[in-house]
Amino acid sequence: MQTPAPCDYERATSVDGAIATLVERGEGARILAGGHSLIPMMKLRLAQPELLIDINDLAELSYIELTSDEIRIGAMTRHAELLRSELLAEHFPLFADAEEVIADPVVRNRGTIGGSLCQADPAEDLSAVCSAVKAEAVIRGADGERVLPMSEFHAGPYVTAVGAGEILTEVRIKVRSGAGSAHEKVERRAGDYAIAACSAAVWIDGGAFTDVGVALAAAGPFTIEVARIEELLRGQAPTEELFAQAGALAAEDAMPMADSRGPVDYKRHLVGVLTKRALRRATARALHQEA
Repeated sequence: MQTPAPCDYERATSVDGAIATLVERGEGARILAGGHSLIPMMKLRLAQPELLIDINDLAELSYIELTSDEIRIGAMTRHAELLRSELLAEHFPLFADAEEVIADPVVRNRGTIGGSLCQADPAEDLSAVCSAVKAEAVIRGADGERVLPMSEFHAGPYVTAVGAGEILTEVRIKVRSGAGSAHEKVERRAGDYAIAACSAAVWIDGGAFTDVGVALAAAGPFTIEVARIEELLRGQAPTEELFAQAGALAAEDAMPMADSRGPVDYKRHLVGVLTKRALRRATARALHQEA
């Protein structure tokens, strides 16, 4: 077996300092946050960075706060903090739904929202969660910040819009009235990657949907935003018939592959069922009717 090349290590003391090092060292440098994705990839020789820049001391990137019209989440916020957040539970309960079924306490105590999003794993729950609630990603580089919607942040499987010399620093979510959200997931065993998962967010006013977001995880080569469901539901009053139609659209737009977790037909069926469940639950929460 080939011996891996030695890897340097640096502990960042500021965001600007980490960015400066990224710019100086180029593509051979990688950011280390929770490490639950990067370290296994290094063990398998799928990633062989020349330098690890550890940002775990950057407390300035760990927060969940409410501004006048949006919730802001620092990229170093741990899964466990997302799960415990009363602010997120009040405005976007799908975060708690997802965090309860992500891995195990060891991973949730260490892993971060920024690391999860930047890994861009097609089966990763928080990418679907953030896509459904129409979150924005704040990316900082030496030339300043840029803000992208999640549809532009994820560029493909394991690929994001974060460029060389840049760091994801924050996630922003607009707070609007009449909101409800939910995340539904089926896994082989507790803490496993999903066989399929669906995040749904709805906004209701006057008994009708004013906006909708639906995103699928583990249903294709990347997180899938089902825009056709938004078009179907917007302006309509919620009904079981509409939820069934939405589930059918999600099943059609899914791009699953057969693997040890199940055949394609089963996964498409599962996507449809989970989409109906997520929309039904999100709607009940928006209307304050959840049992």
